[in-house]
Amino acid sequence: MPQSVARPFASFLPGVQPPAGAGGASYWFVIQNGRILVAKSGEAVEVPVEVPFTADLRDLGLHPQRTAFIGMAAGKSCFAAEVPETDSAPQGWSFEAMRSLFTIVPEDLFRVAGRATQVLDWDRTHAFCGRCGTPTAVKPGEWARECPSCGLVSYPRISPAVIVAVVREERILLARAQRFAPGMYSVLAGFVEPGETLEECVHREVKEEAGIEVRNVRYFSSQPWPFPNSLMVAFTAEHAAGEIAIDPVELAEAGWYAADALPRIPDRITVARKLIDWFVESRRG
Repeated sequence: MPQSVARPFASFLPGVQPPAGAGGASYWFVIQNGRILVAKSGEAVEVPVEVPFTADLRDLGLHPQRTAFIGMAAGKSCFAAEVPETDSAPQGWSFEAMRSLFTIVPEDLFRVAGRATQVLDWDRTHAFCGRCGTPTAVKPGEWARECPSCGLVSYPRISPAVIVAVVREERILLARAQRFAPGMYSVLAGFVEPGETLEECVHREVKEEAGIEVRNVRYFSSQPWPFPNSLMVAFTAEHAAGEIAIDPVELAEAGWYAADALPRIPDRITVARKLIDWFVESRRG
C-alpha cells in the first residue's frame, strides 16, 4: 500500500466530488450501525493511519452498501462507507463508538470522521422524498438529494445549539445534566428554537435551566458535533441577576466553581472544555 504522511487529516479539504484524475488508494471512514472502523490500539496493522487506506474495501472483506466522497486529505480522496452488520472487522481493526474516539484519535481525524457519519446518516434518511414519498436521487455538484417527482431538494441537516460559560466574579457556572455520568459537570447548552437568534437562545437556556439572567453575551468559537448533526456555537456571558434554581428535568445540580476547585469536566477535544479552560486561564492572568 502507498506510504502515508503524518497526520494527513490536518490538511483535510471538504468536497462534493473527487477532482479529475483522482484514483488509487483512498482513506475510508467505514460505518457500521453508528460505529466507525479504526485500528486497534497496540496491534500491528499494515496501514500507517487510524482508518483504512485502500483502493477497494472488498480487499478487507467489507461490502459497502452506500458510499460518499467527503473531501481530500494530503492529496488523497476520502470516502465514507456504510457496511452491513454481517461484515466483520478485519484482523487488527475494530468498530468503535464515535464518542470513544475522543481519547483514541487526534481532533482533526475526529472531525473528518464526524463529517463522514453525518453525510451517511443524511443520505440514508433522505432516500425517499419527505413530501411525496418518491425515491430521491443525488443532485450532481451539491450535497443534496432531489425528488424526481415533485422537485423537493433536501440538504444535510445541521442543528445549531448554543453552549455558554457564565461567569460570576471569580467563579464559573457548572452543572450536571441528568444524562451525565456521576460526577461529571459542564457548562450549559441547548438547541436554538425557530425564529430565535443565538444570543436570545443563550438568555433563554440559562434562564430556563439555571434560573438566572446574564449580560455581555460574547461569541467564543464553534464546533461541529456529530451526535447526530449539531453545530455547537460557544459564548461567554456574565451573571446579571438571580440565584441558581435548576430545572430538575434537565439538571441534577448546578453551582459556582472557582478555577482552582473544579469538579470532573469534559475532555479537551470538546468546546465545553475549551470554554472552561478559557475561564481558568483568564483567572490565572
